[in-house]
Amino acid sequence: MTMDATTPTSTSTTQAILELAQRYIPGGVSSANRLVDPNLVFTRSQGAYLFDAEGKRYIDYHAAFGPLLLGHSHPLVNQRAAEAVMQLDGVGIGSNEQEARLAEKICSYVPSAEKVLFCNSGSEATYAALRLARAVTGRNKIIKFQGCYHGWHDAVLMNVISPAEKIGQKDPLSAGMLPETIENTIVLPFNDLEAVRQTLVQNGEEIAAIILELIPHNIGCVLPQLAFVQGLRDLSTHYGSILIFDEVITGFRHGLGGYQKVLGVTPDLTTLAKAIANGYPLAALAGRADLLDHCRPGGDVFFAGTFNAHPMSIAAALTTIEILEQPDSYPHLFRLGERMREGLREIIQRRGINATVAGFGSIFVTYFMEPPVETYTDLLRNDATKFVNYRRQLIERGIYKLPVNLKRNHISLAHTTADIDQTLEAVDQVLR
Repeated sequence: MTMDATTPTSTSTTQAILELAQRYIPGGVSSANRLVDPNLVFTRSQGAYLFDAEGKRYIDYHAAFGPLLLGHSHPLVNQRAAEAVMQLDGVGIGSNEQEARLAEKICSYVPSAEKVLFCNSGSEATYAALRLARAVTGRNKIIKFQGCYHGWHDAVLMNVISPAEKIGQKDPLSAGMLPETIENTIVLPFNDLEAVRQTLVQNGEEIAAIILELIPHNIGCVLPQLAFVQGLRDLSTHYGSILIFDEVITGFRHGLGGYQKVLGVTPDLTTLAKAIANGYPLAALAGRADLLDHCRPGGDVFFAGTFNAHPMSIAAALTTIEILEQPDSYPHLFRLGERMREGLREIIQRRGINATVAGFGSIFVTYFMEPPVETYTDLLRNDATKFVNYRRQLIERGIYKLPVNLKRNHISLAHTTADIDQTLEAVDQVLR
């Protein structure tokens, strides 16, 4: 008997897969964030659901850290991607029309985008943005904010989910990071404009860039104060620094124009990834034409990649935009998000639970703490043990939220009101 993707398998099969992976892959996973408890083996994903190797179905709110805005294995996206690669695969030379059409689309929607470069991951995009900023300013230092994650490279892989004793000092997340690169990164509190102002007064001539997750979704959902974001725009202009909005998570998920369009504040450069191609590997660096032109062939900033703008991913992104352009896509998505958040708040209030529901649009998260939620230090009050145990109990009931402290949840267009209501029923059972 041969098993297809829908055939339930035994626990022994699950264990065999885990043992095989751990034998040949360090830790059994190909990304540091993938090994969690419970360690499940998934064999199929469809719409709003994941299926494990034992055939159990889960309503998925992890969504691969956010790319699946339309849902898993969207039939039209997959069809267009397959058609594209049957006609043209990675030729590694020249231009093609679909790549140009996608760049045109992004420039028509994202306020900061006058030109676009394509790559494959958010880390690549932020790396390129910082290199470009250093090149055009002739400066070395950058400012990032506590709680924001911008990828795995040395300049930014620090001070994300830091312990209390590391707040206010450097908290690098990996061995092997260059000390001089770490030293050139200044970490400041999110939503604290005065700290930025004082830093620029003291070091303004050395700051190449300010890089910001507009909403630090890597710690759940901490909304920015408009005055803070507008102040960053004003200060970076005054001191000649490049303002970079990292919209790897917020881009397309919160609107085709990104969260910058929601706020009405325009950066110099924007990085995009995740949801722009509904799970296909694609990222972009967009921004002012005079800046991006430094990266043209023969320019003084090198930018390259064998798989950049792969026709399969470009087709997936164009199809994703086509679906999101439909007039009810975002209203429906946001209605589901609000239904979830309102339902969670009702349960918490009725059960007398010490918790706070945060979110925006299709993202939601329940912190086990009292408000406010305005900066990373507020989240030190979150009960991490309750946070993770709550999610593990939901997983037992077929609701998949990543069982890791402070991580956000995502709703897709594939979710239904019935999925939301089933989830709220499970939440009520767990919190009871």
